[in-house]
Amino acid sequence: MYHLILATRNAHKTREFMQMLGADFALADLRAHPEIGEVIEEGATFAENARLKAVAVSRRLPGLVLADDSGLEVDSLGGAPGVFSARYAGPEATDAANRRKLLEALRPIATPHRGARFRCALALARDGRVLAICEGSVVGQIVRQARGSAGFGYDALFQPNEFSETFAELPAATKNSISHRGRAVTKMKQFLRGANLLK
Repeated sequence: MYHLILATRNAHKTREFMQMLGADFALADLRAHPEIGEVIEEGATFAENARLKAVAVSRRLPGLVLADDSGLEVDSLGGAPGVFSARYAGPEATDAANRRKLLEALRPIATPHRGARFRCALALARDGRVLAICEGSVVGQIVRQARGSAGFGYDALFQPNEFSETFAELPAATKNSISHRGRAVTKMKQFLRGANLLK
């Protein structure tokens, strides 16, 4: 059994990582560690933010720490919301508020010009030192209204290329096999097993 600490308090994200990592991995998150404060995500890229979180948490907790930073980039919005995806509608924004703001911003944009991509960066750290960074992305478009009840964040608005369903309509196994996070996790699992870091 491989043990990892996921640097998040987002239960949805933790559950998704557990599904993607599989039975060989034991995953804990920060909900059991209220003493660890929020890490300020001041990086200009997803990789920089993932690195900041992984390093900060690994200085406080023993073992291997995995941190994720991910978000949505919309072509017609110049790549926004980007690294501000989680707080697009404000510092304490809910997923629903972020979706509403995005739909309003894209309301005048014709369907052929609503291209977007999800990006994910994973950073692995131990004792304050980064051991690896793995990234993944998936391309699609933003639909005109939310569809589906699964997933979280912008999943109900994102329809990946080659599919007629949004991420929130797809079965979890299908979504995880093609998603930005799933692709980054696959690379990280390969690194972990190859580097023989897991105990």
